[in-house]
Amino acid sequence: MGVARKPSYFISMPKFWFRCLEDDAMKTARVLMLVFSCFAASSVLYAQAGRLTSAEAKNHIGERATVCGNVVSAHYAARTKGNPTFLNLDEPYPKQIFTILIWGSDRPKFGDPENTYANKKVCVTGLIKDYRGKPEIVAEQPDQIQLQK
Repeated sequence: MGVARKPSYFISMPKFWFRCLEDDAMKTARVLMLVFSCFAASSVLYAQAGRLTSAEAKNHIGERATVCGNVVSAHYAARTKGNPTFLNLDEPYPKQIFTILIWGSDRPKFGDPENTYANKKVCVTGLIKDYRGKPEIVAEQPDQIQLQK
């Protein structure tokens, strides 16, 4: 009497399944690496794109962004309607290229902003608006303005 033999497909099944599992694991690993790489690259690009120079701000009107520069002129217009404080970045008034505006109603929150920020590198975060052809951000809270090293 002969020994009963298992069908040939039964013997090759484990090898086939192991190969499929290895292929699936490799595909999954590759996809995860690609997704992670894309996420990491986009995070770096966002961080770089998230900070604008004062000169770049004019191209981002209507966007919420962070604009960085040196406060080269500052003025508190106490006798002007709304009692604004102007902090001009990188170029002084009247050739300013970007302005941080603090209205008088918010000024107490900032203390003495024209002295606090004068001649310092700052970054301001907020909605970039156009005022007479010049970009500006209205700072309503002190945490919108960060002193840089």
